[in-house]
Amino acid sequence: MKTTSYKNTVIHYTDQGKGTAVVLLHGFLENQSMWNTFLPELSKKYRIITMDLLGHGATECLGYVHTMEDQADMVHHVLQKLKIRKAALIGHSMGGYVTLAFAELYPNTVKGIVLINSTSRADSDERKRNRDRAIVAVKQNYSAFIRMSIANLFSENNRERLDDRIEEVKLEALKTPLQGIVAALEGMKIRKDREVILHFAPYPIQLVLGKKDGVLLYEENSDQIRDTHVQLTTFEDGHMSHIENQIELLAVLLGFLKRI
Repeated sequence: MKTTSYKNTVIHYTDQGKGTAVVLLHGFLENQSMWNTFLPELSKKYRIITMDLLGHGATECLGYVHTMEDQADMVHHVLQKLKIRKAALIGHSMGGYVTLAFAELYPNTVKGIVLINSTSRADSDERKRNRDRAIVAVKQNYSAFIRMSIANLFSENNRERLDDRIEEVKLEALKTPLQGIVAALEGMKIRKDREVILHFAPYPIQLVLGKKDGVLLYEENSDQIRDTHVQLTTFEDGHMSHIENQIELLAVLLGFLKRI
């Protein structure tokens, strides 16, 4: 694990392998350890950068709201430190929101994008209300909020089969400080709609969705790529494709990276 200072905030990241630079961005309540099972294979052919986003993992909080633009600026800072001019970005869930913010702010730095269980669309009014309810809930009972949130990310038919892995995810999530959780919820709530990127980006984009994703409904989110050149991969499981469909997702990522 390496560190860098960004706006007086310590950022933790890793950098391994050689070749085309690929940035892996985790989701809400996750940290860079979510990619550990993918790193041995991906780093054989590519330079893989992972990092703990603001207020997650070992990275400190920057403020009371972490906008997707704040996160994207931090990612850009790490790439500048590493003297990387262009990279592919792969983001899971909130990491996908950060990826799209990065693509909007630094379009000439992007070689390609993979959005895993994520969306280019802004929160609906209902989802914004749910974010507010989540902020109240996590302040009232931090541990119960995290444990319930993590369980709901997996499809029902996988919860027993993946019980050990789910417990690991919960333990990692419990490392996320309360301020980091609230700042992320506030930031996701106010994020911009960036569907236009899916229509006009000059680089390849891959979308990965789960049919039984209880967080991002499949029908709504597959609709966002209508009349685009975005490639869609559909799995039959939930929001955690990197665990529920680990082998298949690795194959998708390797296939995508070959094309850029």
